[in-house]
Amino acid sequence: MINFNYETDFKLESEAPIFNWIIDTISAEEYKLEEINYVFCDDEYLHKLNVEFLDHDTLTDIISFDYSVGKIIQGDIFISVERVVDNAKDFGVSFNEELMRVIIHGVLHYCGYKDKTEAEAKVMREKENLYLERLAAK
Repeated sequence: MINFNYETDFKLESEAPIFNWIIDTISAEEYKLEEINYVFCDDEYLHKLNVEFLDHDTLTDIISFDYSVGKIIQGDIFISVERVVDNAKDFGVSFNEELMRVIIHGVLHYCGYKDKTEAEAKVMREKENLYLERLAAK
């Protein structure tokens, strides 16, 4: 099950295609979905979580809490819509493209991909691009 929750005025235009894309991505990575809760929020909301749970006093676009066991994916993904807007401008991409990248980024973390080192970040970006292309092809 995938739940989309909103702590801001933002709402996804159409949840069903995104839901299906996430399911397809998880399946392609040979994992199974238990439950993912997406929470779309603002910078202030996400900053509080970042300080409280991760002891990071910075703004970020996404925080994911992974409760997965083995190949069964379960977790909460918090996304700051404000950060996504700013990052889209900084990277010269559309808001929707950056939003989809962040949405799938959290899922890829649950599938075991990391992005702390340069090499890990390169693999993560390649996987993001692969699944963004698959979404665009639908």
